[in-house]
Amino acid sequence: MTDAATTSNARFVTWMVVALVVVVADQVTKWAIVEWVALYEKVPVNSFVNFTHQRNYGAAFSFLADAGGWQRWFFIVLASAVSAVIAVWLWRIRHEKQAVLAAGLALVLGGAVGNLIDRIVLGYVTDFIQVWFGNWAYPSFNVADAGISVGAALLIVDAFFFSGREQNP
Repeated sequence: MTDAATTSNARFVTWMVVALVVVVADQVTKWAIVEWVALYEKVPVNSFVNFTHQRNYGAAFSFLADAGGWQRWFFIVLASAVSAVIAVWLWRIRHEKQAVLAAGLALVLGGAVGNLIDRIVLGYVTDFIQVWFGNWAYPSFNVADAGISVGAALLIVDAFFFSGREQNP
């Protein structure tokens, strides 16, 4: 194997490890919440953050949470497909030095897999971070959701400032 191929493969493994770290952090924090915080209990962290124990049967912002059960399988198929596409995408860009794009993809992958595990095992996603803005609470979320959000932000930054720049000086 050439040095370039070794470096490219190491780059891919690095981004897959980033995704795995998100999955592990997500699952460990969800386990801790389920063990130590009763369902719907709120534990204040400071004046604007609570830890809580919520079950989300839908998607972001509880979208389709009351849809009758079919949404579980829909989100399992969707998350599986998206995860596979992202893994292939990371493999294909392993030769390129696109750190922002790869970091964004790895974070989204880790978040998708973290929530996918919940959907498969539990039938819902455990959410536990609640942020308050004055009298308004942002919908509860988890480490996987944070990974997806930060990853999506990096993908947007990459799209606007990095990808395609090398071809269009």
